[in-house]
Amino acid sequence: RLFRDAKLTQIFEGTNQIQRLIIAREMIKERK
Repeated sequence: RLFRDAKLTQIFEGTNQIQRLIIAREMIKERK
């Protein structure tokens, strides 16, 4: 169970990073 939870958290963190990159790109576009 612990291993599965760890994998889920890794995937969740990965999606969060992707969302942050997308948000950052959108903000940069708005500034320009």
